[in-house]
Amino acid sequence: MNYILDACALFALIAGEQGEDIVNDLLEKAENNETSVFMCRINLLEIYYNHIRDLGIDRADEIIDSVYASPIQIIEEIDELTFREAAILKAGYRISLADSIALANAKTLDLTIVTSDHHELDIVEQNEPIQFLWIR
Repeated sequence: MNYILDACALFALIAGEQGEDIVNDLLEKAENNETSVFMCRINLLEIYYNHIRDLGIDRADEIIDSVYASPIQIIEEIDELTFREAAILKAGYRISLADSIALANAKTLDLTIVTSDHHELDIVEQNEPIQFLWIR
């Protein structure tokens, strides 16, 4: 099984919040080539701008550089299938744009989405053929 992190999963790891152990375990397995862990660039943007706002650009740059040095594989582009699936998910569930792209990647690439975002995504889990790994 391979995974895609949404922003809240990486936030948990960075901030030492509940669920960080699950994310850390996945990254250790990815480091040992036991699994693959992905993140779409738009979710990484959420991490970056929040840390710029809260901690300043120098600290935000350090955090992003540590992500680039980790085994997380960044999905740089949105292919046509993912583009269309993200639009369908966003329109149907009124979720954030970043979440719709991460979910579309999960669906089109057969990845399990790692998240704690129950308030937006429980309904998606109930209605879509997407696997979820809840960190809390």
